[in-house]
Amino acid sequence: MSSEQDEREARLVERVLASFDGTPDPRLKELLRSLTAHLHAFVRETRLTEAEWQAAIEFLTATGHITDHRRQEFILLSDVLGLSMQTITVNHEAYADATEATVFGPFFVDGSPEIPPGGDIANGAPGEPCWVTGTVRDTDGDPVPGARIEVWEADDDGFYDVQYPDERVAARGHLFSGPDGGYRFWAITPTPYPIPHDGPVGRLLAATGRSPMRASHLHFMVRADGFRTLVTHIFVEGDTRLAGDSVFGVRDSLVKRFTTAPAGTPTPDGRDLGGSTWSQVRFDIVLAPSEL
Repeated sequence: MSSEQDEREARLVERVLASFDGTPDPRLKELLRSLTAHLHAFVRETRLTEAEWQAAIEFLTATGHITDHRRQEFILLSDVLGLSMQTITVNHEAYADATEATVFGPFFVDGSPEIPPGGDIANGAPGEPCWVTGTVRDTDGDPVPGARIEVWEADDDGFYDVQYPDERVAARGHLFSGPDGGYRFWAITPTPYPIPHDGPVGRLLAATGRSPMRASHLHFMVRADGFRTLVTHIFVEGDTRLAGDSVFGVRDSLVKRFTTAPAGTPTPDGRDLGGSTWSQVRFDIVLAPSEL
C-alpha cells in the first residue's frame, strides 16, 4: 500500500473520530470513539472487501429479523464470540472467595413461579430428578437470609420452556434462602444441549467448524440487598463438553459433583420418585458486597 493511500485512510478515521467531539456525555464519547477506531482498524488491517462488508450487513440484518421476545439471537452472537464472557470477566473482578459469575444466556424470563423450600421447579419437564442444596453466605462467612434465588435450565430433550410453542412454564422458578442462608429444591439433572443453531449464529458456527453444544449446566441468579447480583451456572463434573462449551461459560470453580442415587434409594426429603434414579448436588454460594 502506498503512503498516499495510507494517509487517505488515516485522514478519514480522524474525520470520523472528530465528529464525536461534541458528544455531551463523556462516557458515550469515549465508547463511540474507541469503537470507531477499532472498527476502522479492522477494515484497514484485513483490507475488507465490499462484498465481505455486504455479507456482514446481511448477517446482522438476519440476526435482527430472527430476534423476538422469546429468542435473542444477538445474545447468542455475543455468547459464541466470547464477548458476553469477557464483559462478565471485566465487570466481576475476583473478590475474596465470592462465587464466580458466568454468562446470562438468552433464556431467562421474568416472573418465574415461586416454589417453597424443597419445592420442584420441573413442573412436568422431562428429566431425571435432581436434589439441589446449599447456602448463601457473604465473604465473611455469615449467612444471607432472604436472598432471591432464580433457577432455570433446559429439559432432558435439550429445550427451555420458551422454545416450545405452547407457553408452558417449566424447569424454572425462584425461592428464597432461609434464616441460616440455606436453600433446597428439586430440579432435573442437567444434560448437554445445543444452543439454537437454525439461524445466523448457527450458520456462523457451521462455517467455522464449531459445535453448538453447551456443557450440562443449571442457571442461577442470586440477588440480595447490599450484595452484587450473581449470575452463574453449575456444571456437571465429568461432562466431556466442559472444555468445548460453545459460549466459553465454564469456570473450574463452578464444576460440581452430581452424585447419582440408584433407583429406589430414599430421597433426602422423603419424596416418592416411583423407583426412578435421581441425583444430588451441593452448591454453596458466596456473594460479594455491592460496594467494592
